[in-house]
Amino acid sequence: MASNKRHERTRARRMALQVLYTGAMTGESPTAVAEGGRYLDEDGELSNYALMLIRGCEAHRAYLTRQLNATAENWSVSRMPIVDQSILRIGAYEMLFVDEVPNSVAINEAVELAKAYGAEDESPRFVNGVLGKIARSIDAGERFFPEAGSASGQAAPDEAALAGPAAEGASAAEDAAGAPTAPASEGDAAGVCAEAADERFVEAEDEAAVYES
Repeated sequence: MASNKRHERTRARRMALQVLYTGAMTGESPTAVAEGGRYLDEDGELSNYALMLIRGCEAHRAYLTRQLNATAENWSVSRMPIVDQSILRIGAYEMLFVDEVPNSVAINEAVELAKAYGAEDESPRFVNGVLGKIARSIDAGERFFPEAGSASGQAAPDEAALAGPAAEGASAAEDAAGAPTAPASEGDAAGVCAEAADERFVEAEDEAAVYES
């Protein structure tokens, strides 16, 4: 039974990634993409867990961006490849908002997504480094940026509720609003040139080891 649940959630994360990526590429709300059925249906219908991930990442987009920007030092989310952004948001969302998923599981699942779909050969190592740093901060009891209207910035989502009404769409401008005030590293703003990618992965490798549960 537990094995089936793990398999279903792995499938849900894969489908959520597809929807988040499609939304980012087309400029549409991920919720609209999901509700319009604009995704490959080889895995069947979107499960409640997949919908929770999609709507949760959308509803908390600016908050997740701030956490990732603060963790991936000198490399803002807006400069990362879109698929890597989406993988990191799913992993960070599960770690910060889904209490029933252990951090180690969220990280391992995100790394597996990066192995299969990451934009670069080093994407798995980078994803592991960023999410591992968030996990160590959580374990150390460090405070995260609070969300607007929230005392702690932490909230346990209700899977059925997030799978129900559509969450309000978030614009790409939130990435810039959530970015740290320190200037980003020099390089191409698109974040796809080889030199910038090498710089990013060297930084991640130096500052974050594999997170172990």
